[in-house]
Amino acid sequence: MDEELAALAEAHGVATHYEDANQRRADVDPDVVVAVLAQLDVDASTPEAVRRALAAPKSPPRTVVLREGDVLEESGTVELEDGGTVELPAALPPGYHRLGERTVIVAPRKLPPVPRSWGWMLQLYAMRSAESWGMGDYADLATLARRSAAELGAGVLLVNPVQAVSPTLPVERSPYSPSSRRFANPLYLRISDIPAYREVDAATRAEIDALRPPDDTDLIDYDAVWTAKATALELLWRHVEHRQPEGELLGFARFCALAEAHGPDWREWPPEQRDPATATTDPERVAFHAWLQELCERQLAAARQAARDAGMPVGIVHDLPVGVHPGGADTWAVRDAFAADVTVGAPPDAFSRMGQDWRLPPWRPDKLAEQGYEPFRAVVRSVLRHADGIRIDHVAGLWRLWWIPPGEPPKRGTYVHYDPDAMLAVLTLEAHRAGAVVVGEDLGTVEPKVTEALHEHGMLSSAVLWFQREYDLPDHPLIPPEKWTSSAMASISTHDLPTVAGFLAAEHVRVRAELGQFDGPVDGEYRAAERERAELLELLKQEGVPADDLVTAFHSLLAKARSVLVLTSPQDALGEVRQPNLPGTTDQYPNWRIPLPVALADLFGDPRVRRVAAALAAGRTGPAGGSGPR
Repeated sequence: MDEELAALAEAHGVATHYEDANQRRADVDPDVVVAVLAQLDVDASTPEAVRRALAAPKSPPRTVVLREGDVLEESGTVELEDGGTVELPAALPPGYHRLGERTVIVAPRKLPPVPRSWGWMLQLYAMRSAESWGMGDYADLATLARRSAAELGAGVLLVNPVQAVSPTLPVERSPYSPSSRRFANPLYLRISDIPAYREVDAATRAEIDALRPPDDTDLIDYDAVWTAKATALELLWRHVEHRQPEGELLGFARFCALAEAHGPDWREWPPEQRDPATATTDPERVAFHAWLQELCERQLAAARQAARDAGMPVGIVHDLPVGVHPGGADTWAVRDAFAADVTVGAPPDAFSRMGQDWRLPPWRPDKLAEQGYEPFRAVVRSVLRHADGIRIDHVAGLWRLWWIPPGEPPKRGTYVHYDPDAMLAVLTLEAHRAGAVVVGEDLGTVEPKVTEALHEHGMLSSAVLWFQREYDLPDHPLIPPEKWTSSAMASISTHDLPTVAGFLAAEHVRVRAELGQFDGPVDGEYRAAERERAELLELLKQEGVPADDLVTAFHSLLAKARSVLVLTSPQDALGEVRQPNLPGTTDQYPNWRIPLPVALADLFGDPRVRRVAAALAAGRTGPAGGSGPR
């Protein structure tokens, strides 16, 4: 790597080398560095261009980050968020303030301790009830909160992302590829809970009821559900006062109205519609989509209130995906904050030798800083508006993301660094204001400083039984749950990994072998799975956990964890062998479409569920790893 190019890359947070999954140095090709710099509007195409860029005057930092109690040792007048002013030097209250052209973010030093609880990791779409239409909905979430607390002693529900997708067919199935992270998904609306449904005449109600799709299908049919609900919503819309939205909601509703006419990806729209400044929309359709968001907010708030009324010490935690669809509502409305031509993913590792491309555009770190992190603030604030907590998917992305330049394969990328102090300050401040907990998903190859910083700020990391090993020791022995960190949300598995029953049956090996996902002999994969199974059975024996019912046994093992939160999924408790999502597949596997094997009404009395709940609840009555309810 040329020294001047390396210096320019470092100045803009672009890595010229990194440590790979085997802890070895990996050098980035110079042309990849040049291509990534170009996405930051830095010309490094020739040695002369590199020298010009290095010689260009540096802009002063546009964002200052402080913790509560820190003194800002400058002169001048700070305009406080509440409208007041403070003369510097001074310690400033928590908030987003202005000092000339700069934003000053002041965040609490640490969030309060998290109550020691157990709960569910929910794939909400998988729930089916007598009132929901072919898939789980927001009212089912309220039911789960109420009954899980009252009948099973649960204190927390972690929900799959319910952010907005484009209102078009085919419906986006993956909850991790939303059109917008600032708004909610009307697909989860409970039609019969909409005020207009109760107010319309009996004939209209009957017409709407007749639209309900069948709920006994083997897989969830998102298109059928949305087609039915959209028709019902249109019928109700005739009986609702039409109001024009304002602010961010106006921009999002305009995108939805345009998507109906031109498709879900604004990059393929007519040229004049691609720019919000020149786009023209039907005011009636804009008002309709704004109304849907009002309904979502109301039903999400009702679910949160149900958790509070039931006495859940934590409540409902919503999941924040790592990114958005490149042609979706967020990139249309606030496109200058995104590197629109780049996608993010992961470098090659043992599980993906060619690397991964998640096909999501990243934030531009320079634009975030220029805008006082307002785009990120808006996303976090929107999730916490109806949540008691937030889980940050791929939390290491607050430090760095793997950028893949246009036209390149995943392995031909590099890391671009962000300002973690600013990102964590926003998270801490917004969570403090909402009284919410924060969980960072730090699984996989993650730098130790990420987990350390989460704990320093009073946030939880993630612990998964399958991965809790001493990787510095030979053969990577399993770590007993009593030695797991207390500042974590612990589970046996995740939505991307085998369920308990699936692991025990080596279903994950069978499916991946059937799909040709292995490079080497399949027999070796089965042997590896059997070794892992034997190691876990040995851990059960060492911990004195009876192994006559292995699904319950693994949950009894999890219950021993020091971690303040322990979670499991209804799929794990019920012995479902199919995992919700199989990474590396799209239509080859029924990702995000597998319903729960029992109806929601039958879940709470199922003996398998009650055994698992009893085991986890018993483990929460031991020595506390955190404080009591806040």
